[in-house]
Amino acid sequence: MPAAPDDSGRLAQAVASATSRGFRLTWRMAALVGVLVILLFSYAGSLRVYFNQQSQIAAAKAQIQANQQAIGDMKDQLQRWQDPAYVEAQARARLGWVMPGETGFQVIGEDGQPIGGASITPSQNSPAYGDSNTWWGRLMGSVAAADDPAPVASNPGSQPPITVDTTPAPSDSSSPR
Repeated sequence: MPAAPDDSGRLAQAVASATSRGFRLTWRMAALVGVLVILLFSYAGSLRVYFNQQSQIAAAKAQIQANQQAIGDMKDQLQRWQDPAYVEAQARARLGWVMPGETGFQVIGEDGQPIGGASITPSQNSPAYGDSNTWWGRLMGSVAAADDPAPVASNPGSQPPITVDTTPAPSDSSSPR
């Protein structure tokens, strides 16, 4: 049902009088604004804690992922150490071991020190342990050499590889009997 002509006139008068009065702050509006401000501050602290916890959860998940990756790498390494060929290759590379009948070679640098080899044969025993001709002198010299390993070069690609001669040694059976 359409509004009567006098009703629209009253509505227009009410709007005109409200706009002519301007914005007035009533007690109800002040109380409403106060409650909204209190709610805003109380929820702001909770939201800060929520976002902080979310970032901690994300960091924990990333740490879990990194730890799972490390566990996988360690399991892979453990499985490689179960392989006798891998153990043999590590003994050759790290310790400089050779199989019976092979002749091992070590590359010596210009300064007279071995290059790239992990095996160290101490040529000088520490004088603090006494005579190097006795077994305990050799033992303590070996311990002192193990405590002070040779420095590893920062660029391993610049060092020549250690080569091992795999040809069997000549046997004494070549002489006539």
